[in-house]
Amino acid sequence: MFLTSIRRSAAMAVLAGIGLPVAVISSGASAQSYPTKTITLIIAFAPGGPSDTLGRITADHMSRTLGQQIVVENVGGAGGTVGTERAAKSAPDGYTLFQHHTAFPAAQSLYSNLRYDTRTAFETIGLINTGPMVLTSRKSLDVKDAKSLIGWIKEQGDKVTVGHAGVASNSHLCSLLLMQVAASKPALVPYRGTGPAMNDLVAGQIDLLCDQATTATPQVVAGAIKAYAVTSAERLPALPDVPSAKEAGLTGFDMVIWNGFYAPKGSPKPILDTLHAALQKMVDDPKVIERFAQTGTVTFPKEQRSMEAHRKLLESEIERFAVMIKATGVKQEAVK
Repeated sequence: MFLTSIRRSAAMAVLAGIGLPVAVISSGASAQSYPTKTITLIIAFAPGGPSDTLGRITADHMSRTLGQQIVVENVGGAGGTVGTERAAKSAPDGYTLFQHHTAFPAAQSLYSNLRYDTRTAFETIGLINTGPMVLTSRKSLDVKDAKSLIGWIKEQGDKVTVGHAGVASNSHLCSLLLMQVAASKPALVPYRGTGPAMNDLVAGQIDLLCDQATTATPQVVAGAIKAYAVTSAERLPALPDVPSAKEAGLTGFDMVIWNGFYAPKGSPKPILDTLHAALQKMVDDPKVIERFAQTGTVTFPKEQRSMEAHRKLLESEIERFAVMIKATGVKQEAVK
């Protein structure tokens, strides 16, 4: 034991002599041992929606890479801000992670009393995928195309019901764009996620839903709902018969969403590096890429996948949504 202590002291002296911090030893050990138990991945929306679907793809793939199970915990409410707060206040030890989309930076401008700072609450781990929204209706709606739909919305006014996943959710932001395009104020119906909203749309309980391609595409292909336009510049290969917003004549109805992976602020760098590497393995997997394509989304180019690039996109989106939301005249709400 005495000799072991001497060797350890000698090793530390060598490290100090060449200018390396002694902490390198413990950091390396931490990176090598992580993870040693089950990880929780918080999804800020209800089961069955696009965020939940993507979260389960991520959890399954990264579980196999990391050698530990990742369990999805759905914490819905207030447009995703309830789950975001839960994740932000979790221990920064790598065992509670968070996945969210474009609504995360938008919430900063839509809520007056967020109990976390969007800019500083999380460490950015990397970007996952990106894709448009799809404007859909109940199957029984007797409206032929997008232009006719806009006319119908104007005519019916607040009799039209539009589902969304809560203030600041992607579906809510898309609904605001629809209101601008139609110059009308339909009744917006909040849900705890677009999963429950989609269920009601399929059942004919609401008229419209602007949902992510991830979950709208299978329902459209199955003929359970109608689709009028996608909010991207081009048509989706997965929905070749559905026009782009531009083709449909919906000027200004453009919205592309993106998903990112996060850890609470202060999480150790070696753990973040481990998670980032596991995430890159997922988005490079041809099977995952094919699955994304089937739902109208694509992965980001390699040069846009770094933790730093993710941080820059997040900050730029906070600013972009602040300008857009101010232009709509929508008043901030309080998280209850």
